[in-house]
This record gives sequence, C-alpha cells and structure tokens, in this order.
Amino acid sequence: MNAPIVTLATSADYADLDEDDRGLPDALRERGIEPRIAVWNDPGVNWADAGVVVLRSVRDYAKNRNYTDFLAWAHSIRRLINHADVVDWNSDKHYLKRMAELGVPMIPTTWLEPDAGYSKHQVHTRFPAHGDFVVKPAISSGGRGTGRYTATDAKSRADAINDTMHHLGRGRSVMVQRYLEEVDRKGEVSLVYFNGVLSHAVEKAPMLHPSFRSVDEVHEEIVTAREPSEQEWLWGERVRKAIHTIIKERSGRDIQLLFNRVDVVGDGQGGFYLMEVSLIDAGLYLGSAPAALDNFADAIAQRVFW
Repeated sequence: MNAPIVTLATSADYADLDEDDRGLPDALRERGIEPRIAVWNDPGVNWADAGVVVLRSVRDYAKNRNYTDFLAWAHSIRRLINHADVVDWNSDKHYLKRMAELGVPMIPTTWLEPDAGYSKHQVHTRFPAHGDFVVKPAISSGGRGTGRYTATDAKSRADAINDTMHHLGRGRSVMVQRYLEEVDRKGEVSLVYFNGVLSHAVEKAPMLHPSFRSVDEVHEEIVTAREPSEQEWLWGERVRKAIHTIIKERSGRDIQLLFNRVDVVGDGQGGFYLMEVSLIDAGLYLGSAPAALDNFADAIAQRVFW
C-alpha cells in the first residue's frame, strides 16, 4: 500500500522551505507519510496528484502581482489546509474590524482606503500628533511593508507620508496604529495551535526600532519559547471563539484549522490587544519550542489518516 502524500506548499524564495520547517519532511516520513515540497505558482506542478496540501512558506502571496492568482490557486486545491475559505478572509487584515466587533480588543486603527484618493496633506492629518506610530498595508505577509515612525520628527513623518502614498498608489489599504511602548518593554506573545489544541507559545522581541522603515522587505524575528500564563491562555481561547464565529459567518459551517497562530501584546493595563491571526503562511516556531515539530507532524498525520 502506497504511503499517503502530503505536499508542503511554499514560494520560490523558500523553495526548500523556511529554515524553521525543514525538519518537517523527515517528521512526516516517520509517520508513514510521503512528503513533497512544491512552489504554489510553479506551472510544472500537477496539483491533482498532490494529496493533502499544507500551506507553509507562501510568503509572496500578498504581492500585488500574486494576490489574485494565489486566491484562485487556493480554491483550485481539493484538499488544502488551511481551507481556501479561510485563506480568503485571513489574507486581508480588515478581518480585525470584525474581531473587534466580536469583543476582541485591538489597537485603535485608522484605515486608509486607496479609492478615497487622499492627498499627502490628507494623509498627514490622519497620523497621530505625537509619539511613535506604525503604518502597514492591510494585505501583507511577514511584516513586509510595515514601518515605525515618529510623529514629531519632520523627516520621519514625511517618510511615513511617502510610504503610505506608495501603498495607496498600488491599490493597498493602509492601517495606521499608534506604536505601543508595551511592545518595547515585553514584546509580543504568539500562541500556536494545531487542530484546535494549544501546542506552544513564544515571546517575540520588538522588531521595529525607532528608525525602522520597510516598504517591501520581510522582517526577521527573534523568539524565545515559554509557557503561556493562564491569562494568555484564556485570552487565546477568546480569540479562537471569535475566529470560529467568522469562519461560520463566511463559510456557513465550522472549519477545523490545522494551524492557528494568535499574536497578542499587553495593553499596559493587565489585558491584551490582538495584533494578528495567522492562518496562511504563519511561522510556527517549530525549532524554538520543545515538541513543536512533533506536535505539528502529529496534527498533519491526524488530518491525513482521518
């Protein structure tokens, strides 16, 4: 009897997978699965023979020239996990508006839409008057296009205006958020779930130092594994409940998520803000936390042999 096939979908920039995922093929072989690696937009790949397709390092999906093609590709895959319906809404950070409506606190955000035709002056008036702030496109991957700026520094503010106009001019919605000092003090926390079960948590060091700008580069992360606090665990469950509400609203049914990474940051008052829910190309920190790689391989095997 032939072993079931699992194809790990990646991008041309990570044709051999992200470094963090490179132990995954061997872990799948140990579980009686034939692993394959394929670039999602490689015309030479026969996806009809790909078996179960697991999204991994597809970090170019958010580029303008790829985005529509990527969504179409996702819907063409019969056994894609996470499901293409989930890919649709999670690829655009406007989903955070719905999460907020469902009671999940998020950083107050000013949304700038490309069809509004903003002038540079109008963009300027929508930035905070003081402190540091962050500009990011609503459709992005790996922190690409995100920058931190200082409201009272003329050059930094001008850079923020130019970068915002860059995104808007390419048809990208833009998010403007005040930079939280809590990120500098404690960093972000990522909670990683496999098949709905919390696998591990990591603390991420601040990535955006005060002079950082990134129009199209991917940010590198520094992470440390640690046990989540009870409060963080409870917060993650609150976020997961909202995620599955959105899934049911959008798909008309619940969909089990193979992987789910929830990023939160303290609000400085004992609670948390949701930063992001990563269901497409999420880095899962498989090499940073004990048992994380085995947990993920087990989760994939469970889906293959169901």
